[in-house]
Amino acid sequence: MTGLVRCTQHTGKGYKGLLPVLVGIVLGLSLTGAASAEEMNKSESSAWLPSLITATPQEGFALAVKLSQKGVATVQPDSSVRKALRGAYAHDPDSLIATTQVIAIHFQTVAAANNYWKEH
Repeated sequence: MTGLVRCTQHTGKGYKGLLPVLVGIVLGLSLTGAASAEEMNKSESSAWLPSLITATPQEGFALAVKLSQKGVATVQPDSSVRKALRGAYAHDPDSLIATTQVIAIHFQTVAAANNYWKEH
């Protein structure tokens, strides 16, 4: 929540301005292969997220990006709407920064789940 508060204070757009930004930016990432909301609702035997555990920090970052994509696809399952919003963020530095903040938050979660990849 703190990151969102800082972001809305910085952009002055509030949460209403933040949603299209997050949807649009992660859409760009999701066009590279994110699953649809329907795919996410498959049975647990074919869960797309069986674990937060990854072998390396790089794999953890890839998972953080995927989590961001999945979040957008869940909130806005219509890919044509997500695609239409892409132009709103593509050249907006504040939008790009906001998206990296969302990915960073997911990466923090994955890193903590992996004990920051410390070897014992």
